[in-house]
Amino acid sequence: MRQKRLFQRCAPLSQTDHIEEDLEDLYENAPCGYLSLRPDGRIVKANQTFCGWTGYPPGELIGSRLHELLNVAGRIFYETHFAPLLRMQGFFNEVALDFVKKDGERFPALVNAAERTDAAGKPLFIRLTVFNATDRRRYERELLNARDELKVLAGELEQRVAEECAQRLRSDAALTSQREEAQLREQFIAVLGHDLRNPIASIMAGTRLLQKSNIDDKAGTIILSIEKSVVRMANLVENLLDFARGRLGGGITLVLSFQPLEPTLQQVVDELQSAHPESIIETQFALTKSVQADPARIGQLFSNLLGNALTHGTAAEPVTVFAKTEDQFELTVCNAGDQISAATRERLFQPFSRGDARPGKRGLGLGLYIASEIAKAHGGIIDVSSTRELTCFTFKMPLQH
Repeated sequence: MRQKRLFQRCAPLSQTDHIEEDLEDLYENAPCGYLSLRPDGRIVKANQTFCGWTGYPPGELIGSRLHELLNVAGRIFYETHFAPLLRMQGFFNEVALDFVKKDGERFPALVNAAERTDAAGKPLFIRLTVFNATDRRRYERELLNARDELKVLAGELEQRVAEECAQRLRSDAALTSQREEAQLREQFIAVLGHDLRNPIASIMAGTRLLQKSNIDDKAGTIILSIEKSVVRMANLVENLLDFARGRLGGGITLVLSFQPLEPTLQQVVDELQSAHPESIIETQFALTKSVQADPARIGQLFSNLLGNALTHGTAAEPVTVFAKTEDQFELTVCNAGDQISAATRERLFQPFSRGDARPGKRGLGLGLYIASEIAKAHGGIIDVSSTRELTCFTFKMPLQH
């Protein structure tokens, strides 16, 4: 069965299926151009296809030299490269040439050529086949243009990458410089705070000795004013040192113990009441449970919150303090005064943030920052709420952590 199908497939066409090809038409209307040249390059025959592509009537081409139909560049290459190659090896294939049509337009083509010789090797004529390469040339030009555009884009991209790298290097250098400057400032603050301790202690000791001596009321008032200033200076220096420790890697250190916190809180109230005799401080303590904490640090936190309330609160209104131990330890300090804006509240616990303080009441801006760091060290947090009537700072921490 398989052999029968193969026989049928290879069987010759029947008489009714036979098509006789017209060789003249095959030559004249072939899908490529045909040219026949003498050995000297003159055209002796050209088919209709080539004539139709170039716009020349057949009779006008007879006797013309091939290079006369080429553009200037094509003539040069034909005479210097392709004609010698044809004489040397008797053929050439797929040579790109540009013909000039009768209307002067360029006609890109690919040309194959073969030389026909006699028995003695003497050239008789040359046969050329010409293929329309218009679309191919257009495609090649598009590829070249795309390659050129790609080179330009690659160059621009390379330049942008270089600029971005240079900018990144400059940014890194600037950031490194800023870090070094910040560290130098913090080291300076630490040294300054440490060196200020001794003269402050000497002034404080001197004021206490003067208070024990026989002095009149005017001198006593002056000494009390000096003592208030020294206490404030001591607090500022302590805040500076804590800030420097935190920034330079030491952090807020704690000495934890289970001790009653009410005496510590009351001592802070007494000290600040003495320093602000014109102010009213109201307290309400309900500390019924032990709290694991660093009493000195809790006192420092409370002193910063209470001092802040006394400084920024309305002098005629009391500052209220609430402390309790229920599910957690809570310490709240409230004062009347101007409302703290939302924008200020967002940066209130950042170092050197001094909020909306009135002139003459601006400190270093470290008190609330140090208080917040102490709260974090105890596993707690400080919240703030502020209305037109009242501003409250509340410290909350677990009873054990």
